[in-house]
Amino acid sequence: MQELQNVACRVFEKSERPTELPFSIYTSESLQDIKNVPVLKPLLILVLSGIKELGTQREIVCSAGEFIFLSNSLDIDMKNIPAGQGYRAILIEFETSDFTQFTVQPERPVNGLHYSKGKLNQVLFQSIYQFVEIASSLPPEVQHFRRQELLQLMVLSGFDWVPQMAAQFILSHKVSEIIQRDIAAEINAEQMADELMMSESTLRRKLKEEGTSVSTLRSRIRLGKGLHLLQTTSIQIGRIAECCGYQSQSRFTDQFKRLFGMTPRELLKTRMPD
Repeated sequence: MQELQNVACRVFEKSERPTELPFSIYTSESLQDIKNVPVLKPLLILVLSGIKELGTQREIVCSAGEFIFLSNSLDIDMKNIPAGQGYRAILIEFETSDFTQFTVQPERPVNGLHYSKGKLNQVLFQSIYQFVEIASSLPPEVQHFRRQELLQLMVLSGFDWVPQMAAQFILSHKVSEIIQRDIAAEINAEQMADELMMSESTLRRKLKEEGTSVSTLRSRIRLGKGLHLLQTTSIQIGRIAECCGYQSQSRFTDQFKRLFGMTPRELLKTRMPD
């Protein structure tokens, strides 16, 4: 794990635009207990050191050398637990289009959180190592193929549940994609409905049937982006709030605390120094 950690940190530090890399590094030197974490795209989390727990009842526990694959769901409680040298993890986010290569997708087991867990073998280690090592030299249009290769390799390595990790493309996912194009923009429900070729009342009704709303989706997406930036950059909280569409830092802090159970400053105190 140390070898993978070293190459990830080296690539991240040398990159002129680290936020545009196809992977992220999360660290903590003290416990991070974060509620309701939005997972908007299929997400692979490889734990390098420490322990990661998911679910309100510790439904899944992932130690160093293991990985968790999360489907694009919306509410997941997470704990990042340092051990020895602290908590470190590599995160790789996938697009739903990366999964179109799989013509047969087995029925997803019902486990509430829509996740699967595995242990890193040598073949996967080498593949992820190469994925990370050349990340900064790959243009965005090529990254798609590298992600697909990684998914294929996981299936060939025996993780046949991988195709299940792209959740059914329901309306809330389509609305989320519209919001994510520019999370600071104030696109309203009427504009979204026009783009989705339906009436505003139909949009609101269908989202309600899925247990959400435009305002709820927008808030979670913005706060999720804020959480990610706090975990992976040294950008000031006020600037992060502005990037996420908030007019004031205090408003961002209040909403962040309400959703995640801790303030941005409390989260920053748990991170390892850069």
